[in-house]
Amino acid sequence: MNVLFENETNIDVNSKLIEDVIKESLSYEKISNNCEISVTIVDNKTIHQINKKHRNIDRPTDVLSFPLIDFNKESIPNNSQVVYLGDIIISIEKAIEQANEYGHSLDREIGFLTAHSMLHLLGYDHIEKDEEEIMFKKQEEILENLNLRR
Repeated sequence: MNVLFENETNIDVNSKLIEDVIKESLSYEKISNNCEISVTIVDNKTIHQINKKHRNIDRPTDVLSFPLIDFNKESIPNNSQVVYLGDIIISIEKAIEQANEYGHSLDREIGFLTAHSMLHLLGYDHIEKDEEEIMFKKQEEILENLNLRR
């Protein structure tokens, strides 16, 4: 597993925690570690611009996922070839706001956002109610496995 990590802010972020959540997400889904994921930490202004450009939503958000594999049409090869799963972009300012709002640690919030985004990269979504229940159960179990509780 290779995580391409970039922090474009002046706020310290626990990159090891993000890597641990990515690793646990892959393990939970029984996917080999022959994957590469890009994680970028940005501020609200930057994620607002990206959200507007790529989703036509004119506001900042907490996390964006850009998967490169359509799991409805393809799967990850079972050989040693490194597969690029996609990009995760986290607004550290939103993560701090939400951690304070929900009354849990910043690590828990970053862990949640990373697990949520990883599941998107792995083909899950939460548009339909049944999909949402499956995805949210999985992300909570991933966080529980890492002792990242509310």
